[in-house]
Amino acid sequence: MAGKGKSKVVFVFIAIAVSLLVVIYGGIALTRNLGKSSSVVSEEKAASTLEKLYGGIKVTEMPLVKGQANLAPANISDSLPDISKYPPQVDNTTDNYVEIFSSTEKAGSGNDGWLTEVAQKFNQAKISVNGKTASVRLRGIASGVGTDYIIAKKYLPDAFTPSNEFWGQMIQASGVPVKLVEKKLAGNVPGILLSKSKHAELTKKYGSINMKTITEAVSANEIAMGYTNPFASSTGLNFLVSCLYAFDSDDLLSEKAVAGFEAFQTNIPFVSYTTLQMTDAVRTGALDGFIMEYQTYQNTPDLMSGYIFTPFGVRHDSPMYEIGNLSAEKQAVLKAFIDFTQNEASQKSATAFGFNNLNNYRSEMGSIDGATISQAQRLWKEKKNANREIIAVFVSDVSGSMEGDPLKRLKESLLSSAAYITNESSIGLVSFADDVFVDLPIAKFDLNQRSLFAGAVESMQAGGSTAMYDGIVVGAKMLMDKKAENPNAKLMLFVLTDGETNLGYTLNDVSGVLKQLRIPVYSIGYNANIESLQILSSINEAASINADSDEVVYKLGSLFNAQF
Repeated sequence: MAGKGKSKVVFVFIAIAVSLLVVIYGGIALTRNLGKSSSVVSEEKAASTLEKLYGGIKVTEMPLVKGQANLAPANISDSLPDISKYPPQVDNTTDNYVEIFSSTEKAGSGNDGWLTEVAQKFNQAKISVNGKTASVRLRGIASGVGTDYIIAKKYLPDAFTPSNEFWGQMIQASGVPVKLVEKKLAGNVPGILLSKSKHAELTKKYGSINMKTITEAVSANEIAMGYTNPFASSTGLNFLVSCLYAFDSDDLLSEKAVAGFEAFQTNIPFVSYTTLQMTDAVRTGALDGFIMEYQTYQNTPDLMSGYIFTPFGVRHDSPMYEIGNLSAEKQAVLKAFIDFTQNEASQKSATAFGFNNLNNYRSEMGSIDGATISQAQRLWKEKKNANREIIAVFVSDVSGSMEGDPLKRLKESLLSSAAYITNESSIGLVSFADDVFVDLPIAKFDLNQRSLFAGAVESMQAGGSTAMYDGIVVGAKMLMDKKAENPNAKLMLFVLTDGETNLGYTLNDVSGVLKQLRIPVYSIGYNANIESLQILSSINEAASINADSDEVVYKLGSLFNAQF
């Protein structure tokens, strides 16, 4: 009996062990399978949650009304705000002065304040030029924006120091008198930043990292790469030109270059409105690679520790240009200021601010004329979404607090900015107050849809409370229904509002759904709580715009240029 008892115990032990192995290895297999499908499961769950949220909302479909569609070609320069929206970082202290537009990485504050500091010291030095004390007025303004002002002749400074020479070449091609008077105020270089693991992976496969291997890797969908809007960003423009050069170094606009760019752009998940938006996206881990100037990279410790910098394109040495036909007196003041930027103390300061590194880097690209650069921008606008449908819904606040000027400005900004939306995009419109109104179902933005969009916008009236997240749920539901017809479509929500929600669903109710469905929410705040809108937009790395009455159209035009 004792022997039988021992045998029984051994048998039970073996059976338990086998069962455990089955559970363990079965669990591993199940986990692997779940790993492959977890994103699908979570997306299906999010879609189901969206349906339930939608079921709790009163939705009214409004009658369709046609309005006057604006068919004039979009020209972002026409909507430039008054220059007072870009106040001087440093004001002149004498009547004998020059006004300078400067790119913001050197004419800002903090780590971006090198030229601001130099201009202040120049004015304090009370340098005499032709017997009169000289000074400068320094206006910090993004290179693309400054170029728009100058080409449109809406405001002409005496001098302009963008990040690189591309902008000066475009100004020259436009016919505005411009003269390069200094090639380098302080050295800087744009670069591609790759995570250390992705850098090692691509180096192992391609042997080295450069623009050619980056374009090949993106085209092969081996890397999630992001870059900034080439209409506004010097680094973004440089990246665009460098990509085209990598595809055809003899002709940036050839069929070969265009075909290469289209294949490349198909696998680009993200073009950011601003560098800040790009940096926020990087910190979420959404991107393997992105672009940035070395000066910013050096001043961002977490990026230096996690990413490897590879230079590309033309240098960003902050050239200085005379604008217009300057008098001899102004030319002399400008020369005195340039000389001041080049003295030992100023250059030592530039190095401390992160400039003057990688001085041995030289671009392989030769000189590119301004007309070609402008054509490259237009090509980007035309081709960046050539292989992917854009579906967007505008969600507009028509609550009581929008009565009067806020709603008037919202309507003006929507009607004016619609010109930047391509005919191939699919557009819908929703408005919200106590309830939610579908003002325009999603359809291709052809002439008929543009007319219906204009009519819907013009018909909006204010009144009631603010059920903003209810409006977002309805907009998201419309997007997902439309996506069922084209699973590869790129989805976007644009929320225009002046305040926080006080009725219906909350951010907590919808944030997880938006995250899992990967719907970016671009928020445009009219005297709004910008911080709450920034939180909403940060869910999927979208931009948040603080829009006041003068610059909302320009800002939306820039945003739509980047996205549509």
